[in-house]
Amino acid sequence: MPTHPERPLLLVLLLASLLVSCYRQTAEQADAWSLSDRQADSLAFSTTHHYSQNYNFIVKASTLQLIAQHPTEYVNGLPVDTLTVCRGERIVVADVTTMPSDTTDTTWVKVARDQQTMGWIHERSLLGGVHPDDPISQFIDVFSDTHLLLFLALLVVAVTIFAVRRIMKLGAHIVHFNDIQSFYPTLLALLTAASAVIYATIQMHAPQSWRHFYYHPTLNPLSVPLHLSLFLFTVWAIVVVALAAAFDIRRQLSGGEALSYALSLAGVCAVCYVVFSLATPFYVGYPLFALYVVVSLLVWRRHRQPLYRCGRCGGLIEHKGACPHCGAVNE
Repeated sequence: MPTHPERPLLLVLLLASLLVSCYRQTAEQADAWSLSDRQADSLAFSTTHHYSQNYNFIVKASTLQLIAQHPTEYVNGLPVDTLTVCRGERIVVADVTTMPSDTTDTTWVKVARDQQTMGWIHERSLLGGVHPDDPISQFIDVFSDTHLLLFLALLVVAVTIFAVRRIMKLGAHIVHFNDIQSFYPTLLALLTAASAVIYATIQMHAPQSWRHFYYHPTLNPLSVPLHLSLFLFTVWAIVVVALAAAFDIRRQLSGGEALSYALSLAGVCAVCYVVFSLATPFYVGYPLFALYVVVSLLVWRRHRQPLYRCGRCGGLIEHKGACPHCGAVNE
């Protein structure tokens, strides 16, 4: 029997690499850092407010009024000059200060559009009129709007009910009712509902982690905490399953029928998102989601048709092999 003298050496090298890779250097303690008081204050502010100096915003309000002088003059009732920044303009955080005597908002933020246009504004007024200069944050901002959700809920439900009734009268295919021979559309609707439940749960039980994610978004599910990672995995799963569903829709239906089915599927997914986003904060979303999963799977299984036909008699069969109708073997 041949021997392999190199194997012990390889095992030793592998064990050594594992030990080195598992080594974790002890983190430096805060008192070992050489930070000035200003730097320490900035770090503490960034930890609690999730943004700091040099952070970029885009104005979403029609206008924001800035005060040219230091906030102490405004708080003490002295006359001040005002500057205006408008919707769509980019501004950067230049400084942050605290005014304990201010009864409106103790935190003031200095922002700048350019060298000539910079001034102070209450943090509450600033954050209500801007969003981060990042497309992911702006997408989150749009879909986190409660008024938008309520409007979409009414619009989507009304349009979907009308469309479903119309499509069913025509005998066309629609997910959950007259579905195609693919599980991907049902899975897409379930994933959309699951992502809405997870999103609402994070908003309720981990708002600060979601706020940090909002200011520092990422699409990498491996670089965020577990609950955010689960949400991002569902988002990526929606993208992948949507592509698979589109492929099956195009393969099984003609142009007009495929478009009609795809639009109805988008409507069902929109209803799932709106309903579960609004129901979960009232804890109704959890049992409703469980019920939706069970019913969806039962309906899909009930209406699922065999995928094969016998080559001799044309009868439907569940899988390849002997036909239960005529006995012919189908390969």
